[in-house]
Amino acid sequence: MGSGAVRTALVVAGRVANDVLSFVVFTLLDVVDVLLCFFYKLADYALEAQWKPCYCSSSPGGIISGSSKIFVLSMISSTKLHLEDISDTLYSRPSFLSETSKTVLDELRRRKLIRWRRSTPPSSVTAATTVTVNSTIIQMLQGKMGSKKSHPVRSWSDCPCDSCSPSGSRDTLFVHAECPKDGSMAEEDVLFIHGFISSSAFWTETVFPNFGDEARARYRLLAVDLLGFGKSPKPVDSLYTLREHVETIEKSVLECYNVKSFHLVAHSLGSLLALALAVKHPGAVKSLTILAPPYFPVPKGEQGTQYVLRRVAPRRVWPPITFGSSVICWYEHISRTVCLILCKHHRLWERVFKFATRNRVRTYLMDGFFCHAHHASWHTLHNIICGNAGKMEGYLDEVRDRLNCDVAVFHGRDDELLPLECSYAVKSKIPRARVTVVDDKDHITIVVGRQKAFAGELEEIWRNAKSN
Repeated sequence: MGSGAVRTALVVAGRVANDVLSFVVFTLLDVVDVLLCFFYKLADYALEAQWKPCYCSSSPGGIISGSSKIFVLSMISSTKLHLEDISDTLYSRPSFLSETSKTVLDELRRRKLIRWRRSTPPSSVTAATTVTVNSTIIQMLQGKMGSKKSHPVRSWSDCPCDSCSPSGSRDTLFVHAECPKDGSMAEEDVLFIHGFISSSAFWTETVFPNFGDEARARYRLLAVDLLGFGKSPKPVDSLYTLREHVETIEKSVLECYNVKSFHLVAHSLGSLLALALAVKHPGAVKSLTILAPPYFPVPKGEQGTQYVLRRVAPRRVWPPITFGSSVICWYEHISRTVCLILCKHHRLWERVFKFATRNRVRTYLMDGFFCHAHHASWHTLHNIICGNAGKMEGYLDEVRDRLNCDVAVFHGRDDELLPLECSYAVKSKIPRARVTVVDDKDHITIVVGRQKAFAGELEEIWRNAKSN
């Protein structure tokens, strides 16, 4: 047997082992999540005197039904929040065992090994649009519609420190701004948007210190902490939809800093917000730079939100980053437990980490991970990454047809969270987009570790935009 055959056999054996282990692990996690659901109901009632409904067991008070034209008012936004802004993946996540069984049955039926007839043809079924929402939020929405003031409280499982629960306006984001040192007026503005479970420090601790003197004298650098992350507010009654995220960015950055035109730089989940912002302000965007965009073209016949959920989180134990994203995406109560252990006690973990490394390593990435709340990360992940699967095509078409700015896309070749094909899919929609693939870099090291080089690349993009 040749070396090629041995290598192929090992690859097949590895895949089989991964599939078997994934089946066992995620079946157990399904059971654990159900048990944790019961635990948190008791804990919420004991500590807050109320049963908090969750998305795995919705109460009648937590459901809104109707067509996509029906709307509710958002507590964060002054505009109307359409039901289509809320992803069905929040409440429709089948267990791993049931999904595996369905996949096996479909495969057997495709191979004509079994015969199975639906009791009711799919085309004859008319399903009403149903969106599950926390009943506490609905009461607050009803109070706002009735001009009553509501005062949502922080959950007992959230961290009460000033960084995690900042005082001040609930819809005003934290913005790190760097202006020319000599006090002169900047010629242009640059807006940086971080990715999922991160913060503005992803930019301010990496590329900001590596910009040259000419760039610092010409540009005003604005890095924002998204709603629910970093030092920004984390309201418990927000659904963290794309509409809410974009409007808080507009209010906190564009309006507060009187930004009329700007360059956009965004990473991962922030790429979706950057595209939405660019489409909303097509004449103001001078250049668009996105890194590792989570764009998965949805095949015909597939339900967009569910398709993206399975691409982002395929429920596999290997590689580790895929396992982590799967746990965060699929298990509401397990992910809440992770936040309870890590985020609520983040100061303890930071001290432990600094002691273990003897302060040799800066902890800005850990700070970004720890400073978020479960309700913020859970809703943001589902309502933006999964929920906007059907809108991405339109956003990219708008950027292609209505915007004249340059579009630059960067992706690490070793990115195991979001495959390289995501960036090439963006280029297929926007032919003028320039895709740069960086060897030996992944989802994080596309910036971290090569910040000086990336700062130089950004400066070149901005110079070319000005000359164009």
